[in-house]
Amino acid sequence: MKRVGGLLLLILSLGGCTTAPVVPAKPILARFFLESGGEPGAVVVLPVSESRIVIAMKPVFTEFDLARVEIARVELGQCLLFQLTPAAARDLHRLAVSHRGQRLVLMIDGHPMGARRIEEPIMAGDLYLFIEGPDGSLPELQQRLQATALRLLREAKTL
Repeated sequence: MKRVGGLLLLILSLGGCTTAPVVPAKPILARFFLESGGEPGAVVVLPVSESRIVIAMKPVFTEFDLARVEIARVELGQCLLFQLTPAAARDLHRLAVSHRGQRLVLMIDGHPMGARRIEEPIMAGDLYLFIEGPDGSLPELQQRLQATALRLLREAKTL
């Protein structure tokens, strides 16, 4: 009888120590597409400026290429600073040299959110981009992008 009571007490005490499993947030898909430059592509329309841009069908950078995402304050206001991984930073530099004048379009979960014209080579892998969206939505978007970037980098290191 003492064994059954002790076992029951042990089971009950262990049951109180468990926690509910943490459900990870769904990653946010951040894809950068290059303006098609006259080649066939898909037309996207930015939500605020209503700029129509024809983009290539394949992204040049994805959420896997992001090392960090921060809110940056520049002369024209707040924007997002995308810091790319070292390999993606090298690709960005080459792309910026060969595609000067074209735009990079940021698509978040399949929706166009902003564009940046490539005016000069981008050396350090720091890509500044203004987001077209409701005022006040920038902090939440930045946090979600940063959380996804950290999660993907962590998962890549464990593979």
